[in-house]
Amino acid sequence: MAEPVSKGRRLIKFLFVVVLLVLLFGGGAKMIVAGGAKSLNMADRLLGQGDGARLLLGDQPYGRGPRQSLDIWVPDDAKAGDRLPVVVFFYGGGWNSGERGSYGFAGRALARQGFVVVIPDYRLAPKAYWPDFLVDSAAAVAWTHEHIAALGGDPDRIALMGHSAGAYNAAMLALDPQWLRAAKSDPSIIRGVAGLAGPYDFLPLEKGGRAEKAMGKVRPIENTQPIHFARGDAPPLWLATGDEDDTVRPRNSQNLAAAVERAGGAATLRVYPGMGHTGIVMALAAPFRTKGPVLEEATDFLRGVTARRIAPAAKAAP
Repeated sequence: MAEPVSKGRRLIKFLFVVVLLVLLFGGGAKMIVAGGAKSLNMADRLLGQGDGARLLLGDQPYGRGPRQSLDIWVPDDAKAGDRLPVVVFFYGGGWNSGERGSYGFAGRALARQGFVVVIPDYRLAPKAYWPDFLVDSAAAVAWTHEHIAALGGDPDRIALMGHSAGAYNAAMLALDPQWLRAAKSDPSIIRGVAGLAGPYDFLPLEKGGRAEKAMGKVRPIENTQPIHFARGDAPPLWLATGDEDDTVRPRNSQNLAAAVERAGGAATLRVYPGMGHTGIVMALAAPFRTKGPVLEEATDFLRGVTARRIAPAAKAAP
């Protein structure tokens, strides 16, 4: 009986794939976009590679709150004694939506590139307000630094990555040391940040917009802006945007990259032609990688900043 059951499962999966292919190439990609990250995650699961990454740990608390948990993805062949580079990925959603379970496509994509990938939830508006989501993001990074060695990761090789509001969270942790210090961690543990379509310089806030609802009452309001904390000794930044992004304008990435460079720091700006706000994160998922080399270029940067550092040779005694 086992063989007919197995064939039946394969047939069901095949039919799912056929339906998805019809949607994708029959103009239905917009339907997947409309379905949000959850639909994108499903498409990636069914149309992507069947191996190469696995969920090592799900629903792991990093704090005591209901949205203070994380998932950890690793390469298929990862072992507990490994010391793999680590990426903490923060999803977007305008600080009022999102859940880590919908971003398995990002975890799988990066884990297949050889990273241990941590995807935390964080508190959202309207129940939360600035800086709650930064406090949670810092706590997740601090937890990662403390515990990742037992899970195959290298605590000395941690980088951050995020999309949209998640890129904001990542940039704020890297540029303003107060958040990791408040989490009883060392800001220098961050090796670099890869930001996808992040809001970094968005004053004045749009009236009634998501940002105003999440942080509009903060004074001085400049304290909410990553560009306000641009500094020369910040971790290297890789800031990617699409020239058709009308949700978070490309000037956010352009302005922050310029400000960090003026301060003497390292910032790389990448503008993808013909790409919009959702397209840049969709390009991490298997069905949409042809949109642009986002995964390839982001992982090149992440590998560079998380490379093992070789201590200088001791000088010979005279």
